[in-house]
Amino acid sequence: MARVEVVHWNPLRRRRRTLRERLLGRHPAVPVDNFGDLLGPLVVRLLLAARGVEADPTDDAAPARLLAVGSILHLARDGDTVWGSGVNGKIPLDEVRARSLDVRAVRGPRTREALARLGVQAPAVYGDPALLLATLDPRLRAWAADPVHDVTLVPNVHDLPAHRGHPALVSPTAPLDTVLERVARSRLVVGSSLHGLVVAESLGIPARAVVAGHEDPLKYDDYYRGTGRDGFHPAASVAEAVRLGGEPAPRWDPGPLLAAFPEDLWAPAPARGAGAGAA
Repeated sequence: MARVEVVHWNPLRRRRRTLRERLLGRHPAVPVDNFGDLLGPLVVRLLLAARGVEADPTDDAAPARLLAVGSILHLARDGDTVWGSGVNGKIPLDEVRARSLDVRAVRGPRTREALARLGVQAPAVYGDPALLLATLDPRLRAWAADPVHDVTLVPNVHDLPAHRGHPALVSPTAPLDTVLERVARSRLVVGSSLHGLVVAESLGIPARAVVAGHEDPLKYDDYYRGTGRDGFHPAASVAEAVRLGGEPAPRWDPGPLLAAFPEDLWAPAPARGAGAGAA
């Protein structure tokens, strides 16, 4: 069985030191653990299990790499496989250094257009793989069948300080299952966390973006256009998002994204296919 790393962004950050650590001059660091950035390995693990493939998709020493969820194409290396990830509007396009990529699917048409400008071919197969969670994880469906929260606010991790103390807040850095359950048990989800919106919409829960304080709108527009909508209409505040309610529901068929899943990466090396190819 081949080994594959599912690439995801999870840098270390300094946490508040204890008195003992201050006295000893220690500066502990912990992972950010932003829930949206943890979904790539989760989706891949669940999909492999559903297909009867036993594999650990978190092997960071693996020879093969898959970019599956998130605005992380600037982390790509030549030879990587892309399935559903996207470009980051905050990062200049020329910082996407890789030019030899096996692109099976992208988050939306904005990413496909950006790759085309770099000379990288990508098929018109769209969708954030986190949209598959409702199908892959029966816990989410069970939670969604028993909603207990009228509104849940999930801010982007950089917007979290601005919303501290809000009664509907769930921190995107809370344990992954905590965030997923809170979103699934909600009747409306709002905020600047793209994956708060994606997970909600995967379950048929209305969702509305709130203008992000620190994020470029490209990733949101890319996601909405990749799910059959003509862009998105973010609210200026949480209160306005609650008043407006959810955006129109996605018009999206998961079939092409599922068919594009690069299961062949986990096959023995001689059996791997060439995939969609690169420019």
